[in-house]
Amino acid sequence: MSLLQSLPVPRSRGSRRRAIASVVGVGSMALVIACGTGDEAPGGGAQTPTATPRTVDTAVPALSPTLEPTSTRAPEPTPLPTAEATASPAPDLTPEATASPAPEPTPTPILLPPPPPVDTSIHSVPLEDVVFDTFDGGATRLSEATPPLIERLRDAIRPIYQPRYEGPEGGRWLDPNDLVIGYAGETAAYAYPVKMLNFHELVNDVIDGVPLLISYCPLCASGVVYDRRLDGEVLLFGNTSALYQTDLVMFDHQTGSYWFQVAGEAIVGALTGKRLDPLPAATMTWQEWVDLYPDTRILSRNLGFDRTQNYTRDPFQGYDRAVDSLRFPFPVSTERIDSRLRPAEIVLSVRVGDKEKAFPLGLIGDAAVNDTVAGEPVVVFSREQGPIGSAFSRVVDGRTLTFRLEGDRITDVQTGTSWDRSGTAVEGELAGRQLELLPVRRAFWFSLSLAIPDIALYQP
Repeated sequence: MSLLQSLPVPRSRGSRRRAIASVVGVGSMALVIACGTGDEAPGGGAQTPTATPRTVDTAVPALSPTLEPTSTRAPEPTPLPTAEATASPAPDLTPEATASPAPEPTPTPILLPPPPPVDTSIHSVPLEDVVFDTFDGGATRLSEATPPLIERLRDAIRPIYQPRYEGPEGGRWLDPNDLVIGYAGETAAYAYPVKMLNFHELVNDVIDGVPLLISYCPLCASGVVYDRRLDGEVLLFGNTSALYQTDLVMFDHQTGSYWFQVAGEAIVGALTGKRLDPLPAATMTWQEWVDLYPDTRILSRNLGFDRTQNYTRDPFQGYDRAVDSLRFPFPVSTERIDSRLRPAEIVLSVRVGDKEKAFPLGLIGDAAVNDTVAGEPVVVFSREQGPIGSAFSRVVDGRTLTFRLEGDRITDVQTGTSWDRSGTAVEGELAGRQLELLPVRRAFWFSLSLAIPDIALYQP
């Protein structure tokens, strides 16, 4: 069945929150996803047109009629970060600096003109398979979307263009087992709570001179950190409010091209076929991340959005059960999902060169997995809680190490050195050495298998 055939019929005025509620089987009032909720713009600007909840029929999918936008309000300009705002300074880790500093004032955004219109004459997927959530009770295929509709929906789910950080005290609102996407730069480590990414999905930043895109699609549980540099140019990414294979579709401000998030691939527009490079990162519990990086910086909630925004709720509890039943809130080519794992299995895809291998973290459980990817010896430190994992090269000073987990202690067989889950040798012959962290993607299996068909799979 094609995506075109599986597009559900809108039954009432609803938003992504009710679409998900209908497949999860919980009350929509419990869901607080910021999908077109009209948050205040950074700096106190006008509000984005508010999305009205939508509901989908998950029984027998049918073709949805195209709905025209109900709002004629012009989209507000997209805020562009200043160089000072995007260049994250090295943190001051003196006791005075880490003792719950007062919130920083909200910066005034620079306004960026709308991006060029996407060139729909160039595409690698059928245009009808890119589906806009119109937030007014319907869905519209890109092949039938009007320019005013595309403009109205641009950044309705607000990306973070001007990220700001706090010390570890800024994470006191998190539960210890809440997940964060962690990135370790040269001068400091940074944590991005998934509970915030549920609302914003994209964070553009520059850390230690590296232009980053922290990306997360709640419908695929897909967290990937990308390098925003492409062919000598630095791209800036926003949110189209469209989905492809029920995964977030991004756009770049430079060309207007559309990008498939979990694959990091441009699928419509001038850059079609180009891919972003994933960067080394890790998805961990907040407690484990802050234990490994006690001076971590964490994404601040003081971003200028509506202060009533409630990041503490998790609107996706139980969603994995719907995925395993192939009940999706938006179209998915279910016949193309790789059957080697259940659709909602959380996997860590490890990349070496242009090759990737998937490791099913829930099936692996608590373990240190020694394996190879593209001929490179790698180790995956997996933990059942989450599930979470990180991947490293096993080669240190030209010697290939073999790791084992005994209780909470990770050691290598060759030297008996003890290692922590950040890949740092903490005790023994190699104390102070650091394993090379490898680029990864963490996602539901269905999404990764659609993004990277025939991906190699580690089977415990």
